[in-house]
Amino acid sequence: MTRLHEFQGKAVLRNAAIPVPAGDVARSPQEAAAIAARLARPTVIKAQAFTTSRAAQGGIAFADTPQQAADHAQRMLSLRFGEFPVTEVLVEEKLALTGELFFSLAIDERARAPVMILSSAGGSGVEERASSALRIPCDVVDGPDNNQLALAIQSLKLTPALAAQLSAFAHTAFKLAKSIDARSLEINPLAITADARLLPADCRITVDDYAVARHPELGIEIARELDHPPTDLERLAYRIEQQDHRGTFFFAQMNTAASPGSKGLIGFHGAGGGGSMMAMDAVTAEGFTIANFCDTSGNPSPAKVYRAARIILSQPGLIGYFGSGSGVASQEQFWSAYGLAKAFWELELSIPAVIRLGGNTEDRAVEILQSACRDLPATVEAYKKSDPPAKIASRFATLVAEHISAHRSRPLQGAINAPPSSWIPRPPRRPAFITSATVFSLPLKHCTLYIDAQSWQQNAPAIIARTGGLLKDESGKPAPSLPSDEFQTKDSELIAAEIDCRRDRIGGPDGAIFVQLDLPEGR
Repeated sequence: MTRLHEFQGKAVLRNAAIPVPAGDVARSPQEAAAIAARLARPTVIKAQAFTTSRAAQGGIAFADTPQQAADHAQRMLSLRFGEFPVTEVLVEEKLALTGELFFSLAIDERARAPVMILSSAGGSGVEERASSALRIPCDVVDGPDNNQLALAIQSLKLTPALAAQLSAFAHTAFKLAKSIDARSLEINPLAITADARLLPADCRITVDDYAVARHPELGIEIARELDHPPTDLERLAYRIEQQDHRGTFFFAQMNTAASPGSKGLIGFHGAGGGGSMMAMDAVTAEGFTIANFCDTSGNPSPAKVYRAARIILSQPGLIGYFGSGSGVASQEQFWSAYGLAKAFWELELSIPAVIRLGGNTEDRAVEILQSACRDLPATVEAYKKSDPPAKIASRFATLVAEHISAHRSRPLQGAINAPPSSWIPRPPRRPAFITSATVFSLPLKHCTLYIDAQSWQQNAPAIIARTGGLLKDESGKPAPSLPSDEFQTKDSELIAAEIDCRRDRIGGPDGAIFVQLDLPEGR
């Protein structure tokens, strides 16, 4: 499920002709002051974060003047909820309340139907009062049962005018939730104002991930269930997933620094949800803090695995790279090995990596990864499904400890003052021959194939063999052996050929061919 911030949810309500408090979103103290001045009345400033109990964490404050609104906004925009900063605040009119209701629409998984929930006691602590809430069954087409809704509203002992407002609100909210494919819509509190209006003082909406593409009006950046606003790396990962539908790629950042007492921050790369969770438990039990969750499964292409590794290694401060999945996934593991080998070579990996490549063709996958990484500064070890996650997590801990010990006496490096044993993101290296005036290049989908002219002259038959015949020699020059549109889809085979040429010492130190895979926006 994809979450909407409060300000986004209230915009959805407003567009459905549901009255909401006057206000707007601000991303700077100056914007907050301008909104407060425009409202010309006392305001409430709310940090926009996917968390409960914002007030207790300093995320809600009241202001009588635009300057006070600016001061509160400046403080809130410096807050972090969990590992992630507040980037927006909502500036709204301060409501004079005489009461608070609770209203919710959700999917009853047991009944496989929507359910509406009402309570006379909204606001904080509503979870503890759940037993007093009233449930109104809903038809997926027609909405709430009118008789039961009327009885529920009657039990709230509202004035006739407020009861009529609540009935109209309930029907409109249902139609709205259905129209945007919402999984849930929660108003807590649904405020009763001094002038006898019902206004949503807070709003939480979640939308079905698979429906997001049908609703561009919602402004959802990423159709993912995250507990924080999407980070730059998460946005990048999502764009990659949308570009390449071969397999799946999910990436979410979790921590930006090691927890107190932890052995350090590590990058995590899983394959398959359940197996990934087991692997995360195993490496966490060894005392590490996981920087991210990543899953590449469903038979991903080498390009997708490569880009996933690039994104994981865009996080600073890592002391190791741990990869492990289900071990029984029905996918050809050698494709993942090629993708990882390419990323590790380009980034000249300098922190230990342990990768469990259990599944189809695991023997081939293990041999590819270890031989392709033999000249790297770091130790890279590959394992099979017979090696349980706890075993490889223990081995990973040993390698990290040895790595840190070997670097302990060296001075701090880089502008971020990072220990020499930790990872500093760097641009990928490129073979020198791709800038040569004599290099051959051929376009592929979302990337480019480069062929070293000297290596082709000396080793054309060997290069052709490693491409599986995708290339042929035409008068001393490489050419596709397939029609152009078909050849351009063969990036997986050509990435494999790049790695195999380098493994077999065909060409110079940089190999004989190179598939240049840039991340979106040149990252």
